[in-house]
Amino acid sequence: MTGAEDSRPVRIVVADDQEVVRAGFGALLGTQPDLVVAGTAADGAAAVAACREHGPDVVLMDVRMPVMDGIEATRRITAAADAPRVLMLTTFDLDEHVYDALVAGASGFLLKDVTTERLFDAVRVVAAGEALLAPAVTRRLIGEFARLRPRPPSAALDALTPRETEVLRLVAEGLTNAEIAARLVVGEETVKTHVSRVLRKLGLRDRVQAVVAAYETGLVLPRLGGR
Repeated sequence: MTGAEDSRPVRIVVADDQEVVRAGFGALLGTQPDLVVAGTAADGAAAVAACREHGPDVVLMDVRMPVMDGIEATRRITAAADAPRVLMLTTFDLDEHVYDALVAGASGFLLKDVTTERLFDAVRVVAAGEALLAPAVTRRLIGEFARLRPRPPSAALDALTPRETEVLRLVAEGLTNAEIAARLVVGEETVKTHVSRVLRKLGLRDRVQAVVAAYETGLVLPRLGGR
């Protein structure tokens, strides 16, 4: 879904077991004319049901919830046809459960103490079909937990051309399309084309999954001891 691409507001479901958090995020999001909270949920199972009922573009999903946690809820939600994007909410920036959620299909994550403007920007970015990868902490988290669960190089990468492999490596390092274009001295549209081909060839949903794949196949190695 790409609700930010047309004139209708981005529809959001807020899933958190703390009523104060649900109400707080709902109130903040409601101040924006292009964002609307379509529903809320106090646990993962309710979040799955809310998505079926309201058809949101974006879900703000807490990691730890009763009945069904945010990881399993994310897995079920993103497995559906025309699934919404999921933004994980967490209290800690290095939370291995968030890595699990990214693998399950989440498009990024936010700390619960996120600034108001950052919250609005994150929802809009994810609704537009992008992954929320800009914060260095996201790259650090993915690298750290991929290091803890190394996998042998995947033959799937053989399907990529040398240039596509290079682009995937730069995506995994956290570079934007514009930054990759400058690094490779090509146009930004060319980079977008390469990224699209990488996602299609590897059967990946978005840039987050591309980053995870790059680390898990050993194409990119985490920086040990660094932040």
